[in-house]
Amino acid sequence: MIKSRGGSNSDVEENVFWCTMSDLLLGLAIIFIVLFVLAMTGFSQSKAEEQNIKNEVAQDLQESLKKQNIDAQVDQLTGDVKLSDLQLFELGSYELSPAGKQFLNKFVPIYINAVFDNPKIADRIEGIVIQGHTDSQSFAGVSSKDEQFIRNMELSTQRANEVAKYIFYTPYNKKYSSKLYKMLMVEGKSYSQPILVNGKEDYAKSRRVELKLIVKSTNLEDFLNLIKNDAGNNKKVVKENSGK
Repeated sequence: MIKSRGGSNSDVEENVFWCTMSDLLLGLAIIFIVLFVLAMTGFSQSKAEEQNIKNEVAQDLQESLKKQNIDAQVDQLTGDVKLSDLQLFELGSYELSPAGKQFLNKFVPIYINAVFDNPKIADRIEGIVIQGHTDSQSFAGVSSKDEQFIRNMELSTQRANEVAKYIFYTPYNKKYSSKLYKMLMVEGKSYSQPILVNGKEDYAKSRRVELKLIVKSTNLEDFLNLIKNDAGNNKKVVKENSGK
């Protein structure tokens, strides 16, 4: 008598379970890979957009400053502006000099227009940071390194704050005041970011005030909308091609 070798019901159920689980895990892995690729593509696109915005502001600002014969160092990649301390202050002081006020009266309206005149650019700007920087030369009578850093921190913060305050006294377009209230920030960096020339600190260039733009980054909601829009565009293209 030959016995049947057919498996029991429990063996069949176990095989079905593992097949289902493996399919599920494979599906999840595929979804994860697709989302990862989309994330890398989406955020790379976002970074490129941020860079383009800074480039546009920098180009517009550079052209406008050149027309008005105003001397300011504009980074074409970041849109950052460097202003020498000697353009704004007396040596060792945080109070704006008369020449510094005259300079800001000309510079600020041009800068504000470059940032806010174009709505597509203005809507992506999240903040304007005014940074004060000093050199690492010692204050007379101060021997402690910590105290030197603190004194320079105070000076750099005071200088940035004076520039920020005076902005509102310049003849810029006042319709942008509400935006400035929300976006303007002040930082004092002491001598933590010196300007190096041939590997050595350039004291004159290190003493400066910088204006930096903060561009909105793509958050999760923006990213999901980007994926949704891309999917909708792809569907539209497929539909159009199938109709040809």
